[in-house]
Amino acid sequence: MQSHNSRRPRLDERQWLIWGSRPILMTVLLLVLALASSPAAAPAKSKRAKHKVDSALVALKDEGGRQIPVIVRVKAGHESAVGARLRAAGKKVKGEHALISALSADMDAEEIDALADSDDVESVSFDAPITSFADRGTDPLRVVAGLRATLGTKTPMPEGSGKGVGVAVVDSGIVDMSDFDSRVPAVYDFASGKNAAKSASLDPYGHGTHVAGLIGSVSKQANGQLYQGLAPGASLIGLRVLDDDGLGVTSDVVRALEYAVKNRATLGIDVINLSLGHPIFERAATDPLVQAVEAAVRAGIVVVVSAGNYGVNPETKVPGYAGITSPGNAPSAITVGAFDSFGTAARTDDRMAPYSSRGPTWYDGYAKPDLVAPGQALVSNQGNGSRLLSVYKSYAISISRDVKYLKLSGTSMAAAVTTGAAALVIEASRLANPGGPPITPNAVKAILQYTATVLRDDTGAPYDVLTQGAGGLNPAGAVDLASSINTSAPVGSPWLTSSLVTYTSFGAVAEPWAQNIVWGNNVVWGNSVNDNRMAWALNVVWGNNIVWGNNIVWGNNVVWGNNVVWGNNVVWGNNVVWGNNVVWGNSIVWGSSIVWGSSIVWSNSVVWMDPPDSGRF
Repeated sequence: MQSHNSRRPRLDERQWLIWGSRPILMTVLLLVLALASSPAAAPAKSKRAKHKVDSALVALKDEGGRQIPVIVRVKAGHESAVGARLRAAGKKVKGEHALISALSADMDAEEIDALADSDDVESVSFDAPITSFADRGTDPLRVVAGLRATLGTKTPMPEGSGKGVGVAVVDSGIVDMSDFDSRVPAVYDFASGKNAAKSASLDPYGHGTHVAGLIGSVSKQANGQLYQGLAPGASLIGLRVLDDDGLGVTSDVVRALEYAVKNRATLGIDVINLSLGHPIFERAATDPLVQAVEAAVRAGIVVVVSAGNYGVNPETKVPGYAGITSPGNAPSAITVGAFDSFGTAARTDDRMAPYSSRGPTWYDGYAKPDLVAPGQALVSNQGNGSRLLSVYKSYAISISRDVKYLKLSGTSMAAAVTTGAAALVIEASRLANPGGPPITPNAVKAILQYTATVLRDDTGAPYDVLTQGAGGLNPAGAVDLASSINTSAPVGSPWLTSSLVTYTSFGAVAEPWAQNIVWGNNVVWGNSVNDNRMAWALNVVWGNNIVWGNNIVWGNNVVWGNNVVWGNNVVWGNNVVWGNNVVWGNSIVWGSSIVWGSSIVWSNSVVWMDPPDSGRF
């Protein structure tokens, strides 16, 4: 284990180590920008192939002379035929992904177009590097309050909360410890292409253990419940996809998701947490990671993902939009941004965390995030000797020589908190409907959005929907609503068994529920959860066209049709004009800076994923 002061590669250098000795990701950025700005850029071999290849590969393949890791999505039933062709051409098929009808392999750059041009190939995507979204947080001396107190939930909460609910943490692993009370049955290791190798306790990096603690720690090691997670009775299944340095690849995450779906009943998986991602290189409909998430949701699993930490220019501190990462662009996932509770119970001083990525999503323009949750300066578990503890020593909280917690910030943390809340909603629904149909992932998402509370900035104005989604997570309200729903009610009929008090007290202040649902690019207001609707059924993709009523109104200042007028400063059509400094066409211009799907350019410098010393990774 290296010390904090020893020479350690910058994170962008570590990416080069994965893909070879040349700085490929820098090249991706420069070529993508060149392709976007120059009509003379070399065309793909055919229009059909061009539309099947994602933007990262468009940049990489035109360099030629190298092997590029790809994920090939094929027409259902053609996996064997395409795999046989690849093997006959001397290519090693590294993985077969039945969940999304795909194969992963290394391809010569010059062969990608020919592969994409095949009739049985749906799309070819870069097997992109994956990273987590955590950061060392804030001043290490900042006073830390209990997470539960900031969420309107009981403190301490009974250790059985979330009991019987299984949560798969797709991350860097989990170190089992007394805080998890023997609720980590196993860690299955998929990192570096491994085939679900089983280990009782594994997390050299530490991120997965921190996430797991926010979801379900009982905080025994802290001699009290100050650091208790949201669902301290839930089972925690570790699916390790990030290595000792917190890095991974998309195909490993897809394999972990496929394993979770295939073994859902055996492992008792009800919720999946994905506090990780990569930049968006293509539409959600062809993105392999998004499609794996959508398949998991259709299988009945709630999937919670982090929005990403690209919400602000780190130099100018100017907020920016369209920084959502994949799979945060998955329509049916619960995509979570982060807010800062400042350690108080009241919501009146809560503010959005500047780094939290805002919508809309790249390419598709989906309204994301779906909601936001506490993500700033959250304390949770660490195993001794973890990478994060060695890097962030000043943010460690020592209980004893062998017991340490760590303070981290990011949308990784916010997603973990929301995952715990989702487990509580599922438990509440089961208790209210013994033997009845299970509540669906779409209904869980609707409940969390409907009960969220609107957050406001320093002027008292509500943050816009692309910043906070439906609003701030409200676990207490969500549990109340879930407990009032009769899941056996026929579709189209009322399913509430009792009247609702549509506010929740945070500290001494009662906050009204938002009572809206962001459905794709529409916001549905009012009694949208009063009835059992087709929208809540399995196999309905969140955001698909559902008739809610005669009118959909987005606040008082947005008209949605072919164009969107957002107050006085946003016009959405083929381009988005955001005030005077953001233009969205083929790229996003941020004053003189650019945010692009394959990387981020702030003025003349390139930020791919900052090294740990800069505070975001």
